[in-house]
Amino acid sequence: MHIILKSLVTAGGLALLSSTAHAGTPDEPRVVDFKSLERSIGKRGGSIDMLMAKPKDVRWMTVYSGARLVTYDESFQLAPDILKKVENDGNKSFTFHLRKGHLWSDGQPFTTEDFRYWWEDVAQNADLFQGGPPREMLVNGKMPKVEIIDPLTIRYTWESVNPLFLTALAGARPLYIYMPAHYLKQFHGKYGDPDKIAALVESEQVQNWSSLHKRFGRQYRQENPSMPSLQAWTNSTDLPSERIIFKRNPNYHRVDPEGTQLPYLDQVILNLASSSIIAAKAGTGESDLQARYIRFDNYAFLKKGAEEGGYNVRLWPSGRGSEMTLLPNLNTKDEGFRNAFQDVRVRRALSMGMDRSEINEAIFFGLGREASNSVLPSSPLYEDSYANAWVEYNVDKANALLDDAGFDKKDEDGVRLMPDGRPFEIIVETAGEQSQETDILQLITDHWKDIGVKLFVKPSQRDILRGRVSNGETVMSTWQGLNRGLATPEMNPEELAPVSPIQAQWPMWGNFWETKGASGEEPSLPEVAQLSKLYAQWRNASDYNTQHKIWKDMLSIFTDQVYTIGIVSGGLQPVVVSNKLKNVPEEGIWSFEPTSYFGYYLPDTFWLDE
Repeated sequence: MHIILKSLVTAGGLALLSSTAHAGTPDEPRVVDFKSLERSIGKRGGSIDMLMAKPKDVRWMTVYSGARLVTYDESFQLAPDILKKVENDGNKSFTFHLRKGHLWSDGQPFTTEDFRYWWEDVAQNADLFQGGPPREMLVNGKMPKVEIIDPLTIRYTWESVNPLFLTALAGARPLYIYMPAHYLKQFHGKYGDPDKIAALVESEQVQNWSSLHKRFGRQYRQENPSMPSLQAWTNSTDLPSERIIFKRNPNYHRVDPEGTQLPYLDQVILNLASSSIIAAKAGTGESDLQARYIRFDNYAFLKKGAEEGGYNVRLWPSGRGSEMTLLPNLNTKDEGFRNAFQDVRVRRALSMGMDRSEINEAIFFGLGREASNSVLPSSPLYEDSYANAWVEYNVDKANALLDDAGFDKKDEDGVRLMPDGRPFEIIVETAGEQSQETDILQLITDHWKDIGVKLFVKPSQRDILRGRVSNGETVMSTWQGLNRGLATPEMNPEELAPVSPIQAQWPMWGNFWETKGASGEEPSLPEVAQLSKLYAQWRNASDYNTQHKIWKDMLSIFTDQVYTIGIVSGGLQPVVVSNKLKNVPEEGIWSFEPTSYFGYYLPDTFWLDE
């Protein structure tokens, strides 16, 4: 099947190798459709302030800017962005067409040489990529055939289908398959002057040229102000600094309907502050656009200061499948709990034994959705049956399921006895990163008393918890729900199948997949084995309709079998917006993928009305 992603076009201290050639938009820029986005034509100029907690938070500017080779349109379908056009032949062959006259931020041409350089001199260079090219570039361990057709056309062809490729390019943390070759060659052992490289290695106190290349070539974390970029704003500040200034890219590829080059804003300034006081600072008007480091429980305080602070507060629902999930470890080393959690009746009983309505009212002021851990209504894959699977609060049914599963005896305190004679006392381990976790778990503790199950909470730290999960030492843990709550058929359904040892509900089965059977355990439950089979089929799918059907089949199994126990979805994220800042949507969805938080809503179209 031959698919064309239709073009959206309507008409640091280190000297760079060359100075600006000339500034401006490409000959064929991307014209942003303001009408469908309900945006107003703005005016250029001005700066906005945002608050961040640490220097490495510069990466959020890349996420927020949202410029990608391909991106998601209003319907979450893939469409060209930096690229002029993409030809997709059955997910096997991808031909990219670049925009004529597109320049890097320093004025040098953006051409297929930048793609060739990354592929031949970086991705396949063992000094820079010790494990070889990224996994998205490999299919069954084989690399693609890469053809440089001309300075504006490049083709990638695999022997088998590669459905991961385009979505990886569109990700919030995108797969970069290009680099500014004209700038980075000066640090590369193959191209650079050995004496200059040696002097830089010494002055920068790094080990060798590859360390130098990595440090100065980061695109996701724009830490090097001399590094050319294609994003809307580029870093102009040497780090570390308490004030990081991103300046508009004079060669950006997007324009508004009247032909005015975007972004409208001249500067975005990141001011560093302790994460614990960012909400307070935002509440006094010190940020023009702020959501990071703000929690829902800051909402009342922020609303109170809105008039005096000159801002308004919007509530954007989260894009996660559930704000918090319980993850019973089906591979725990504890045989009694392993047998219990591998019984779907137990998992369903625990889900039906919690009163999500009370949790929603008490924690989320009734604004969340009582649902399983699944895709959200805004996803094209959504079905009511997935969201409602085993979420009814029904103590009688939950008790009957536990009786039927062999947990029909109780001790003198009314706690059920496991088949091995121990009290059914579940220790839930948490990373202790969300204050609301403890409150939710306390409510669940009270609910589960009515079904004869005792719950204990064990706070931990993220790295320690992940280690215990991977080693099978946890019985149950908590984490956020599906990251891809807004999934489309083209997105990777890896969260629904055992593919990684960090998946807390089935780490050993995930390890088996990741190591191709070298370690871990093969899934013993037929439904889990079917998820693995379906995931393998998705990896070999050549068209959208096939991907769509596989996603549906996986969601049906995943939610019906309750491998993760979702609680409430659609938790709300406060977004502080200056009254002077225009074109920020009243309604949005706060998620890493696919919305890149602000990135999906095109911050390059935001403007200041002074």
